[in-house]
Amino acid sequence: MIHSTALVDPAARLADDVEVGPFTVIGPDVEIGPGSRIGPHVVIKGPTVLGARTRIFQFASVGEDCQDKKYAGEPTRLVMGDDNVVREGVTLHRGTVQDRGETTIGSRNLFMAYVHVGHDCVIGNDCILANQVTLAGHVRLGDFAILGGLAAVHQFCHFGTHAMAGGGSIITKDTPAYVMINGNPAQVHGLNLVGLKRRGFSREALKALSEAYRLVYRQGLNVEQALDEIRRRFQLAETEAFVSSIEASTRGIIR
Repeated sequence: MIHSTALVDPAARLADDVEVGPFTVIGPDVEIGPGSRIGPHVVIKGPTVLGARTRIFQFASVGEDCQDKKYAGEPTRLVMGDDNVVREGVTLHRGTVQDRGETTIGSRNLFMAYVHVGHDCVIGNDCILANQVTLAGHVRLGDFAILGGLAAVHQFCHFGTHAMAGGGSIITKDTPAYVMINGNPAQVHGLNLVGLKRRGFSREALKALSEAYRLVYRQGLNVEQALDEIRRRFQLAETEAFVSSIEASTRGIIR
């Protein structure tokens, strides 16, 4: 299961059925869950934990020291859940002690070729990052987030659950849940209705979210007034998630 040319440190902890391709290097303090397949020419550095059925393609660098100039070799971590796919040339960096000390990635995410995830990022579940998406340090992505190719996210930005960014978007503010953005600088272009319908959102929820979006973006209200009105009119989990994603903003939301 481990190619004869691979270099696996004796201190690494690999499940019995993990496959490791030729010329791959796996350092100490690396843990890889069962059913995982690590391709050729991959470098994995610890402390790093990879969940079950992780698939990593050639030339990816996982768990490397971050690029923050303040980083001084502290033992920070990268932790990933199950069923993640990491394509060619992807770079996933560990955290810094100035933040959480950990880069955290959920399960069932797809990182297409040459994606970069910077230090201390927190990524939810079922996200898709298309080719050459770049996340600066401290970025947070909600579940089911989709970022088109070449999109770039500024440090400390939040990108909401079920939100979608078009290719080449430059994202310097927070993106509320459920919306679509595009452009440089990115602007909001409506709700991600196609994605929400595909994921089984009810007609009631879609109608309420459409009205909530209109209150925030089309009625000339300030954000506080719009959120108060949404809470007055609707008592749905979906609208509450929309409101909460805006209230949690620290950089201001994309308008």
